[in-house]
Amino acid sequence: MDHAGRLGRLRAGLDENNLDALLLTHLPNIRYLCGFTGSAAALMVAEHGCIIFTDGRYRTQAKEEVEGARIIIDRKSPAVAAAEWLAKQQSGSRPASLGIEPESIAASMRDRLAAILKRKARLRSAPPLVERARMVKDGDEIARIRRAVELGASLFRIARRKIRPGVSEVAVAAAMEYEARCSGAEGMSFPTILASGPRSAIVHGRASSARIPRRGFVVCDFGVILADYCSDRTRTVHVGRPSRETRQVYEAVQEAQQAAIAAVRPGVTAAEVDGAARRVLRKLKLARYFTHSTGHGLGLEIHEAPRLAMGQSQKLEPGMVITIEPGVYVPGRWGVRIEDVVVVTSSGCEVLTPTEKELVVI
Repeated sequence: MDHAGRLGRLRAGLDENNLDALLLTHLPNIRYLCGFTGSAAALMVAEHGCIIFTDGRYRTQAKEEVEGARIIIDRKSPAVAAAEWLAKQQSGSRPASLGIEPESIAASMRDRLAAILKRKARLRSAPPLVERARMVKDGDEIARIRRAVELGASLFRIARRKIRPGVSEVAVAAAMEYEARCSGAEGMSFPTILASGPRSAIVHGRASSARIPRRGFVVCDFGVILADYCSDRTRTVHVGRPSRETRQVYEAVQEAQQAAIAAVRPGVTAAEVDGAARRVLRKLKLARYFTHSTGHGLGLEIHEAPRLAMGQSQKLEPGMVITIEPGVYVPGRWGVRIEDVVVVTSSGCEVLTPTEKELVVI
């Protein structure tokens, strides 16, 4: 990972955003910039250098992981330690302009930092500078995501083997997660979603004690973390013989997903990709049952920018890694979702997920 390059580019962009320094508290951003994976840290990025603040639990870990930043160990909250350090450094009459990440810092902590800094620095809500950089993955990141996608996709064979009438959803999820760990995954990207029968209409229906019915859809949404990077995949199977209606709905979602994938290319907006999926479902009079966005970025986090939804003007660029996952959900009856991970290329996109999507009947 080019941590020094990432920190250097961020530092170079401080001046154009009228910042003397940037205090980062969102842990995935800290990991992206300097490699630290601990659960307590703050990273001060200034024009002349970078310092990471953490506590004594991570003394050894920080020395092993951190690149491009000086390490300070302090018993206090990392953000408080960083503010106290900055207050001591400021000797001029002009207060420093300190950017903070507004979405990752509590109002009470912001007030505490302001009290520490007083006239030494003015707190400003900084634009999402690191998130913008993270949207476009480099070659190493794409390679890691590709491996995570391959491992995650392999879990579907476990789901197909375990899904049977009368088996609990959580038992199927447990078998998938056990296989993931045995295959080298560091963990799951998110709690496995396995929703059967009427529960398949719950968009984020985490595996429960409910028993799989003798007939109906089962939505399987799962992913792993491998070498720090996430995967995400959804497949929907049908237990028992599908009716004509359920097969038509499945094929409609499949068509919508293919339309969205075909729309992915550099220069297209996130809203245009979302619209491609919605047009198909609107034509088939199913659009009102599509209740979420068409996709999202992923990488160190399972949900990253960009968001593929109505009104999103972000243009796609080569190196962005996104999900394409339209769905149809009829409350009390059933739900269908199909999801793949794609990387935007110079001329279109590459689907990283194994692409078999014909309706699996169990």
